[in-house]
Amino acid sequence: MHFKLIIALVEDAKTNDVLQAARDAGATGATVINSARGEGIEKQKTFFGLSLTTQRDVLLFLVEEHLSRRILETIMDIGEFTARKGTGIAFQVDVEDAVGVAHQAALLKETVESEL
Repeated sequence: MHFKLIIALVEDAKTNDVLQAARDAGATGATVINSARGEGIEKQKTFFGLSLTTQRDVLLFLVEEHLSRRILETIMDIGEFTARKGTGIAFQVDVEDAVGVAHQAALLKETVESEL
């Protein structure tokens, strides 16, 4: 079984919605890293020296490769990444090897076989 790691940086207000939608799309779980900060093309605005940025969460999903594109697109839709700039970003990378996922293999095998 081959896996992809989906990394999503989302507004903290959208984290729970993105997590649930990714699960509905086939993700079996996630790791959430709270209170990340990032900066895009345009510098963040400040007001009297205080930053006007929203908090971001980093979501890590280890998913089966055949389900990864659907999960990635679901994250994009629910996170509203294309609606306005600065709402978030998500990308996937190949995973060469993973341990500790044997308990999920049977469930994922059935899911992937029904998809193909």
